[in-house]
Amino acid sequence: MSNSAETGVDSGTDAKEGEDDGAMQVSSPDYHSENHTAAQTCGWTANALRGEGKCYKYIYYGIESHRCIQMTPVVRCNERCVFCWRDHQGHSYEMDGVEWDDPEAVVDASIDLQKRLLSGFGGNDEVPREVFEQSMEPRHVAISLDGEPTLYPYLPELIDAFHDRDITTFLVSNGTRPEMLRECDPTQLYVSVDAPERHTFDEVVGAMEDDAWDKLLETMNVLAEKDETRTVLRTTLVKGENMHHPDWYAGFYQQADPDFIELKAYMHVGHSQGRLDRSAMPDHEEVLEFAEDVKSYMPEFTECRGVPESRVALLAKQKDTWVPKLKKGSEFWERDPVVGD
Repeated sequence: MSNSAETGVDSGTDAKEGEDDGAMQVSSPDYHSENHTAAQTCGWTANALRGEGKCYKYIYYGIESHRCIQMTPVVRCNERCVFCWRDHQGHSYEMDGVEWDDPEAVVDASIDLQKRLLSGFGGNDEVPREVFEQSMEPRHVAISLDGEPTLYPYLPELIDAFHDRDITTFLVSNGTRPEMLRECDPTQLYVSVDAPERHTFDEVVGAMEDDAWDKLLETMNVLAEKDETRTVLRTTLVKGENMHHPDWYAGFYQQADPDFIELKAYMHVGHSQGRLDRSAMPDHEEVLEFAEDVKSYMPEFTECRGVPESRVALLAKQKDTWVPKLKKGSEFWERDPVVGD
């Protein structure tokens, strides 16, 4: 499951058609869904539309927030992370009887849901018409809304289908399906590492499968073998739970030879408020301090960059961290249906 709670969600419309009980994990507003595909906009999408700032993923990687679909092909998860802002109830991961849509149908549903979610901004005086028209032509997809996407049996084909539409893919996984991740080559692959050793993993992650830790270790080897796909390890830092032993984290991270490491503060929002106290939420300075401690054991990572608004730190091996194809003036943007030549 995606492990980053941002600043909330903002749909821009009150429409709720097409939802089912399996998709409704957040009560206000509910996910919008078609069969097992669900989408929802985050607060940064609305901010970007109104010219009020962009997600840290723009700062780090070049993702345009107002043109990014946040979706999942399956609203089910095989972990019960204590810090997760989603409701664990109804997150059964048994797939018996699920009628899976093919990848092209999931892509179509994702784009359609995004347009419906943002349609209300078309009449908003705070949103320039040009920016709204751009948002109607998404160029990025974050496969990270909810659930564990590797439970969708056609995930590699789904990624290819998005790429065929000239949409970049940013896949977030908990690493429990290394055999699936081995076949996936998104634009950028994130794997959650929320503990430096087994005991903390059991306490914080709450995996539903006995071999989840072993599978995560195997996934580190899978990531180390990725040559073309940019890889990111991401850790949600929870005070009093997993914010310890930076040297152990460094040793764990190094097994995967990642391109980047994200360390982000747990946010005391959503259903996590019933599991954790607000004091479990570190401030930005604490996140940066822990990131620097980890970095001290990883000399190949020379950069540490923080974004205070999101309480996140990025460790990188070079200053230029943007996805190359997302740089302004690239062929990717020249082919853009709205702003391209």
